[in-house]
Amino acid sequence: MTDAPVGVRPVTTTAKLGFWSGVGLVVANMVGAGVFLSAGFMAQDLGPLTLMGAWVVGAILAMAGARAYAELALAVPRSGGEYRILSDLLHPALGYLAGWTSLLLGFSGPIAIAAIAAGSFLQTLIPAVSAKLTAAAVIVLVTVLHAFSHRVSHRTQNALVVVKVALVLGIVVLGLALGSHEMPRWSPPNASSGFPLAAFMSSLFYVSFAFSGWNAAIYSSEEFENPRRSVPRIMLVGCALVSVLYLIINWVFVANLTPERATVVFAYEEKRITLGHLVALDLLGTTGGQIVSAAMFVGFVSAVSAMTFAGPRVYASMAADGFLPRALKERTGRPPVGSVLLQGALSLVLVFLQKVSAILLNVSAILVMFAALTAASLFVLRFRPGARFRPRPASLVAAGIFSTFSAWMLYFAFRSSTHLLGWLAAVFAAALVAYVVTRIRVSSRSPATGKELPPRDAAASRLP
Repeated sequence: MTDAPVGVRPVTTTAKLGFWSGVGLVVANMVGAGVFLSAGFMAQDLGPLTLMGAWVVGAILAMAGARAYAELALAVPRSGGEYRILSDLLHPALGYLAGWTSLLLGFSGPIAIAAIAAGSFLQTLIPAVSAKLTAAAVIVLVTVLHAFSHRVSHRTQNALVVVKVALVLGIVVLGLALGSHEMPRWSPPNASSGFPLAAFMSSLFYVSFAFSGWNAAIYSSEEFENPRRSVPRIMLVGCALVSVLYLIINWVFVANLTPERATVVFAYEEKRITLGHLVALDLLGTTGGQIVSAAMFVGFVSAVSAMTFAGPRVYASMAADGFLPRALKERTGRPPVGSVLLQGALSLVLVFLQKVSAILLNVSAILVMFAALTAASLFVLRFRPGARFRPRPASLVAAGIFSTFSAWMLYFAFRSSTHLLGWLAAVFAAALVAYVVTRIRVSSRSPATGKELPPRDAAASRLP
């Protein structure tokens, strides 16, 4: 094992998460609607084997990203995710941009979307309920459970993960036990003469979205026992388990559904029908569809809980560095109450806004970019003169694979949606102006000397 770096502040949080709680946090962040929808979109352009190949590539990329982040967790064993790593290893301006993206849309937006989905699936079971009011109630309840007590927060998250995993495994077992096991013979409606490279690369965005969340543990590193040891293992084990689950469940979809039937995913926003519903309806009838709707409701509530747990640790880290009000900081032995309440409030606002999903499509490009940039920061550590921490070769290879494929995906995204470049430029410019203003107005305190320093110098004092 590579020697751990020195110069980072000690962990002060008293309540600790265990290994399997961390794995559950990763699983809860990863498993969502994406895996139950993506194959339906992909099957319109890709054949069965090519479609499954895309999920294999997605699993490899996710594991490569998890391997790179595992090494980063050794170098920077602190909470805050991309904000903390980019601030400490590259520049606080990049960390600031990543943190604000997480605050405004990286967590709050997906929480709103997941809560609305939970309300919509409950509405399919109980038509009288309002999807948006249910979403608001879910956000308020989960926010309260995570805001005031580490013990309640941890137990709530653990319980939801257990139920979620049990229900998803139930769908998988149902498909394997009663569904078709033969190699499917269908062809995609939009089949091409050669290998469909453009469609394959575009499909990786669906797959990457489904795999997103493998880095969840790094947002709350300081809440684990011995984070340098446990956080890397948690990300790798959690990502590996979900990868196996995803390959199996997509085989169930590919073997039992045709592209024509899978077009139901295009009406997901209105009808809340997933590929899981189709398989359950074919095998168990109406009861099967209701069981899947109940499973999806619990699954989305679990996702809301997982993101409500992870996201505020970013804002608490920003507050500790002076980039956000001190009221958002974490207090010893307590969750970051102010940050949890702020995220809940932002999510509630987004629940009642229209076209939130359109905003998230634009933000997804930024999230992919920051994940790739964070993984690539390992090379900065490798070649920084006098660095006390040297990444291992295997981690550098993983970071190179993840960053290169992410850049390739972004190239195809920008080529097909040129407006993304302008949108990204506007976001970057606004964030950099806000960073300069904040740096002028706020100073953070050096842990070594107690001397007031500007944020850039404070971050540099913690470098490994």
